[in-house]
Parts: sequence; structure tokens; C-alpha cells
Amino acid sequence: MLFNEGIFLIIAIAIAGFIVQARLQSVFKKYSQVPAPNYMTGRDIAEKMLRDNGITDVKVTSTEGHLTDHYNPATKTVNLSESVYNSNSISAAAVAAHECGHAVQHAKAYAPLKMRSALVPIVQFSSMWAQIVLLIGIFTLSTFPALFWIGIIMFASILVFSLITLPVEYDASHRALAWLKQSGTLGNVQLSQAKEALTWAARTYLVSALSALATLIYYLGFARRD
Repeated sequence: MLFNEGIFLIIAIAIAGFIVQARLQSVFKKYSQVPAPNYMTGRDIAEKMLRDNGITDVKVTSTEGHLTDHYNPATKTVNLSESVYNSNSISAAAVAAHECGHAVQHAKAYAPLKMRSALVPIVQFSSMWAQIVLLIGIFTLSTFPALFWIGIIMFASILVFSLITLPVEYDASHRALAWLKQSGTLGNVQLSQAKEALTWAARTYLVSALSALATLIYYLGFARRD
């Protein structure tokens, strides 16, 4: 039963993921054409938010790619994609503020962010080997079941990471929108546009977590098959 449910969930979530990703690209493209007040670039927004939060040890840098923006707690850098770093659009303002939201989390020792950072080495290892261990474990389930369950534990760590990521991402967006409003950086109309962009971005993480859950259910189904 779990096996069939897992297949259905994987297909359904894959379709949902495609829809969410397409909508995200559409929304970001739309608001990339809308200039932010005072023509502040993503870099300007990021540096101002860091200053306003008393953060002086984080550097804002430009990174290659599209929507590759991220905060690196190890190097204390807010890394903005080129289209965000140099752009003065609503999309750029939303993304830059969101990534700085992670920097604020780091500065305030936000517990879910600390937990996610601690899991990174484990998840990196599991992401590389879990599928292989599980596939071998399925074929040897009747003779050496321990290997299969090791693979399940490894994949479960990926699910836990995805679940912990949800509050981290939603909180960063909340901090970003609160600052954009409090600082007067965006007006009410622009703020609602930034919120729409960040909401769709957050949904990609929700889909990712659901996908990990569905995949785990799928693999658990092998243990229930006759």
C-alpha cells in the first residue's frame, strides 16, 4: 500500500513542483521590470538592511547564475546573483532582503538555522549515497535487511533537513518584509509585490519537503511488499 501511495505522491508533487517553479519564474520576471523606490539595487538593499540591524561583519558579494542567491554562514557572505546584485527592481529588493534575513538569523543565533547548519555535513553525505544504499538494500532486503534500513535513515536525514529548512526560509522572508516596511524602503504597493515574490519562492521549499516525504514513503513501501 505504501509503495503505491508513494508513487502517486511522487507524481502529484512533481506536477505541483513544476507549477510552482513556473509561477515563481513568472512572478520574478514580472517584478524584475518594476523599479524599486530610489532606484536602490539589490546590493544597496542588502547593505542597508545589514547596517540597520547592526551587522558589520557580513559582506555582500555577486555570484554567477539565476536565482542562485544565498547566505553562507561559514564565510558570512550574502551572495546575490548578478541579476539581483545590480538590479534596482522589486524582485531584487525582495531577494536581497530575504538573504539578509538569514544573516540576521545567524547574528541572533536563530535555533532552526543553527540546526540546519549542523545537519549540512550529514545531508551532503546522505545526498551522495542514500539512493545507492537504498537500491542495493532493496535487492538484498531478504538476506541483509540492515543495509536497507541504513539507507532509510540516511534518506530520513534529508527529509529532516527539508523540514527544518521551512521555518528558516519563512522566517527570513518575514524578517525581510518587516524591515522593508519598517525602514520605508518599499511602499505598500511595492511591499505586496515583494511579498508575492517571496511567497512563491517559499513554496518551492515546501514542495521540496513534500517530495522528500513522498520518496521516503515510496522506499518504505518496499519493506511492506510481499
